[in-house]
Amino acid sequence: MKNKHYILLLSFLIFVFVGCNKKNIETVPVTSSSDSLSTYFSLANDFSLDSGKRLLFTQKAFNIVMDQENDSLNRVNLFKVANRYYNINNYKEFNNTVNLVLSNSEDAQDTLNIIKAYTYLGDYYDSQSVMDSSFQFYYKAEKMAENLGDNFSLSKILMNKANLQFKAGDYFGAEKSVFSVLRTIKGEKQSNNISYDAYNLLGVIYVEFGEYENAITYHNKALLISDDKAIPEVFQSTATSYNNIGFLYLNSKKYLLAKEYYQKGLQQKNLLIQKPHLYAMLLDNLAYSKFKLKETEGLPKLFYQSLKLRDSLQLADGMFISKVHLSEYFASKGDSIKALQYSKEALLLARSTNSSRDILLGLKNQAVIQPENAAVYTKEYIQINEKLQKAERTMGDKFSRIEYETDKIKTENSSLEVQNRNLVYLFSALAILGLFLYILKSQKTKNRELLYKQQQQKANEDIYNLMISQQNTIETSRVKEKKRVAQELHDGVLGRMFGVRMNLDGLNGLKDEMAVNQRVNYLSELKNIEQDIREISHDLNREKSELINNFVAIVDNLFEEQRKTFQSKLVSTIDSRIKWELMANSVKINLFRIIQESFQNINKYANADCIIVELKRQGDDLLLVISDNGVGFNSNLKRKGIGIQNMLSRTKECNGIFSIKSKKGEGTVIMVTLPIEQKQLQILI
Repeated sequence: MKNKHYILLLSFLIFVFVGCNKKNIETVPVTSSSDSLSTYFSLANDFSLDSGKRLLFTQKAFNIVMDQENDSLNRVNLFKVANRYYNINNYKEFNNTVNLVLSNSEDAQDTLNIIKAYTYLGDYYDSQSVMDSSFQFYYKAEKMAENLGDNFSLSKILMNKANLQFKAGDYFGAEKSVFSVLRTIKGEKQSNNISYDAYNLLGVIYVEFGEYENAITYHNKALLISDDKAIPEVFQSTATSYNNIGFLYLNSKKYLLAKEYYQKGLQQKNLLIQKPHLYAMLLDNLAYSKFKLKETEGLPKLFYQSLKLRDSLQLADGMFISKVHLSEYFASKGDSIKALQYSKEALLLARSTNSSRDILLGLKNQAVIQPENAAVYTKEYIQINEKLQKAERTMGDKFSRIEYETDKIKTENSSLEVQNRNLVYLFSALAILGLFLYILKSQKTKNRELLYKQQQQKANEDIYNLMISQQNTIETSRVKEKKRVAQELHDGVLGRMFGVRMNLDGLNGLKDEMAVNQRVNYLSELKNIEQDIREISHDLNREKSELINNFVAIVDNLFEEQRKTFQSKLVSTIDSRIKWELMANSVKINLFRIIQESFQNINKYANADCIIVELKRQGDDLLLVISDNGVGFNSNLKRKGIGIQNMLSRTKECNGIFSIKSKKGEGTVIMVTLPIEQKQLQILI
């Protein structure tokens, strides 16, 4: 029973030591341009401070690192933050930080840091006793390190895996992994740190096998390199080796040698500050070796000192061992009350932590302290022991299955990677070919559109020129008519005026009443002639203004045709301020076509009683507004009719703005805004 107890104690020691060994506590400040970051990192690793203050400094360092760009230095700093969370047992923030740096490393395709992140996640699940997940992450990291050829990283990962296997009771698997570590680091420089861990774990494994000669051989190898400068002083590797060798001798019942090694371990400098849990363990082991040697000096004070320190550190496993030892001590002294008290407390603590090994040891101790209930405790012991052995075998099988399935997935992924690569090449070639064909077809379409527009433009010009020619014929006739009117004015009105003037001259010498009356009549005639001339002049000027530009006449003809052909009332207004001569012929053509297309749509679909057309000037723009009181339609529909599309296209050609507003039962309003001097405007639909 005692031997099994110490085996469990050593298992816990190795787990704690190796876990801490994994998380290097840097003695050199962080390389950073920020003095505050370096200071926070150093203070977060100051073991003389309480954990609350170290957590505060770690969080401050994390806040600074989070503001940095995702580069190699940033990822190094994130790992250092994770280390400090680990060192204060804040596993939740440790896990969050590691997952963050894993994501950043994957984004940057940083293989080395991906390997490191997988290793840290393995440590996290190990700390949470989720062994299969821990093993899976270690194995992923192992395979990536193998492919990369990074032997130093590979050896550390294998060491972590070996410790996990040992903790799970897979001792043969752990032994195999440790020898893989030693083969991997053979010839590597600065490998003493890992060599120490490997020799130390082999010594512990051989104690489990009962091979004490092999165990002491490897423990001595570890002790020889424990003071190597490559191993940080804070690891207290020498004190750890002394404790493990002491355990070996305690297990082989050489209590005096065990006591000597425990005393050597306690003499190591700064042990209490740097590794208080190891200090507490050495105190308890020294007390127990003294108890076995029947030495009463310092007992039970040493047991109490260890228990108090473990309680302050919240080390449940250590408190369990201390209480079992106190139970044995008081039982040997005949104090059954205290013996039973500590035995019950130990068993209760083991049950609260759900540690099967501790529960087994607690049940054995209870059976010794309470022999009257030994049968009950023994029965429960057998049941739990069977479950534990089955669980250890299952875990070993699960480790093997994880390795097999991971390798299988890796092989399948490799095959899929080749297939995917070939598919990528094929699809890329097809995409390039499709893009080439699309560009070729698009270019042909653009050429056809350009040719069509050129032809349409020429046709528009021909139509306009024809309309201008027709209008010129009309204008010629009007000019002839004006000449005729002018001749009549000259021959008629001027003749009348000449006759009146001559008669007035003849009456200048007469002063009788008859002459006066005739003179009045002739003056009245002159006024009538003057009025006739004024009216004729006004009519001629108005006609001239209307005919300044032939486009107005063309549009007027379109309006007259609309009025004659359809029953709907047409009200038209053309602003006389519009400078038609500033507008290009192509713009006038498109404007005419827009009005024409609007009339066609109204006549065909609107069923309107009244149409209003306004051509007016707004600043430097020409505004065309065509409204009707017809049936209307839903103007929010994405798909527009061909007529509206044509009007939109013509407006766009003139650098104008086209808008249409309509609702069912509320008529339609079309508004076109064109720059008179064709300045570039945005086109809105």
